[in-house]
Amino acid sequence: MKIRVKNKWNDKEKQRTPEETGSVLSFNFWKIASANVLHMENEGFQTDTHFQRLDVIAELTAFLVHVADRVISAKQYPVEDRQALITALALNLAKTMHDNRRDVSDNKETDFRAQYIALMNERMREYSNFTFDEDNQPGFQLRRCVGEHVREVMGKKDNKWIPDQVIDIEIPDAMKAFKKVTRGVL
Repeated sequence: MKIRVKNKWNDKEKQRTPEETGSVLSFNFWKIASANVLHMENEGFQTDTHFQRLDVIAELTAFLVHVADRVISAKQYPVEDRQALITALALNLAKTMHDNRRDVSDNKETDFRAQYIALMNERMREYSNFTFDEDNQPGFQLRRCVGEHVREVMGKKDNKWIPDQVIDIEIPDAMKAFKKVTRGVL
């Protein structure tokens, strides 16, 4: 799976705020997760509605935010900058999720940001219990957990194979794109 991502700044000398970095990461994480959903659909896995696709994107972006937090933590970022960056990243993703859900919803009054932030907080707590390997890559148990969450929100067709697809194909592809993005942006 080939994904075009923004992985470097135009003006390399300019100092970036955590909020600017969070914005760029959120844009790219959304692209990565969307490409994963499209790839799974092309492989024959079923999503029945736009909401289901967005649920899968929510799960995958929550995973990517957690990985970003781990990478930033390992790089010894100042605590305030780390919190500001992760908060900006989550809020930008929440806005994108809200806009997309509202576009496909009959109910234009619902604020979908709170639902997404609640999911993000729940996943951050849950994923913090899992280990990363020595290369700062998500361990098998974390990948399995993500696969199970994706299975819960996908369609019924070939549902039992979804965790394997996520563990063996989607997360490795996402991590390649993640590395490309973060190498130049963080």
